[in-house]
Amino acid sequence: MPITLNENLPAYRILSDEGVMVMSPGRAATQDIRPLRIGLLNLMPKKIQTENQFARLIGATPLQIDFQLIRMSDHESRNTAADHLASFYRPFREVEATGEKFDGLIITGAPIEQLPFENVTYWDELRRVFDWTQSHVHSTFGVCWGGMAMAWYFHGLEKHLLERKAFGCFRHQNLAPASPYLRGFSDDVLVPVSRWTEIRQDEVDARPALRTLLASPEVGPCLLEDAGHRALYIFNHLEYDSTTLKDEYDRDVQVGKPINVPINYYPDDDPTRTPSNRWRSHAHLLYGNWINEIYQTTWYDISRIGEG
Repeated sequence: MPITLNENLPAYRILSDEGVMVMSPGRAATQDIRPLRIGLLNLMPKKIQTENQFARLIGATPLQIDFQLIRMSDHESRNTAADHLASFYRPFREVEATGEKFDGLIITGAPIEQLPFENVTYWDELRRVFDWTQSHVHSTFGVCWGGMAMAWYFHGLEKHLLERKAFGCFRHQNLAPASPYLRGFSDDVLVPVSRWTEIRQDEVDARPALRTLLASPEVGPCLLEDAGHRALYIFNHLEYDSTTLKDEYDRDVQVGKPINVPINYYPDDDPTRTPSNRWRSHAHLLYGNWINEIYQTTWYDISRIGEG
């Protein structure tokens, strides 16, 4: 939440330059407040686990959130009960038809990252989602495959297959400490990573419309800002629970898939020991900053979203 300061006070400029959220008394006096409408387009097979992870993060701010669950219209989930989907999710086709608008939309990852985008069964509808966000969503957050798909669609930024899965907890450098999305972040951040593909930094740098906020020398760019499309793309998983990487590792071991022990995750890299969560605080910071930035910039009249 912002601090109100006289704009002529030296601290106003200093804190603004540092990325601290400040507001003039005049602006504070004229602010209107309403619940923020945030959608989750959930592409993950274990939908309940995923919706819990994101609801936990975006629900931790002082702001009131109207949380809406959305699914692809014709894709059938094999891992979530049909009655859960029928009770709590709406197909995108229905959301699109109503013309309703959202302050924010999270588009999750999906376990299909090794497929070319065009071979995904719901790719045509997902492209409609991306276009729809430009007129019906104030800020969009693409996560892992969802972020890669948006970066490909809007900027032709390719994902590249890895010979070995990037799997574990990796240090990432804070490249934009004054960014409103990185308020309170340390100079380096531990982030869980679990993917078979990568985005390459030199290809990001070749696109001036994209700005790298977090990156790792080991696993590449993590968080990109796409101001022109009012979007963030994160390719790793700050939303993960403490045991999510363990669950993925145990699952692959059980079915005999080749998988390395997740790097820098278990104490002493010993999978018999209980992992500790060392990224939770930055997860809350990132999603709290995103929600607060939406709060600062969205229209009070939600029908005006998309005007500019």
